Parts: sequence; structure tokens; C-alpha cells
Amino acid sequence: MMKESEYQASVIDKIKEMFPGCIVTKQDSNYLQGIPDWCVFYGNRYAWLEIKRDPNAPHRPNQDYYVEWADSRAFGAFVNPMNEGVVLKDLFDYFN
Repeated sequence: MMKESEYQASVIDKIKEMFPGCIVTKQDSNYLQGIPDWCVFYGNRYAWLEIKRDPNAPHRPNQDYYVEWADSRAFGAFVNPMNEGVVLKDLFDYFN
């Protein structure tokens, strides 16, 4: 099984390929505990993504809250190998 950082990099590479010119930033969970790891800006929209290599990985405190908060205002999701295709399709639909 690949490391989480390797899986995250593969997902980010796919996002950059799907959305040329997008900006992807890594968030600092030490600043705001539970904030999703990644933010993707494309056009005038944004998405917060928490990328986990294991679909059964535990969620840290407040992660569910912030993913749901983002999804109710823009786009927020947990991404893992089991749901990656669905999330990327939903992200494509949201950004387009």
C-alpha cells in the first residue's frame, strides 16, 4: 500500500490535469484543528478535500464538521481510493 503522501500527490496530480490553471494549497491543521488538508481554487469556486489513502482511516476531531461546512457552502469531501472516481466526477460537475 502506498504512503498517504504518495496517494495525496496522485489525487492532486489528477485534479491539476482535470482543471488546468487551478491552484491547490495545503492547509495547516496546526493553525485550525480539523481543517481539510487541501483546498482547490478554480475559477471563482473552491473545494476543501480531505484525502485519505485508507477508506477506514479514522477522522480527526472536527474534520467531519469542516468537510460538511465546506460542502454546504461550496464543495467539501473526503477522498479515498474507494470513492475517488465519484468525488472527482462530482468535483468536475461542481467546477463546470
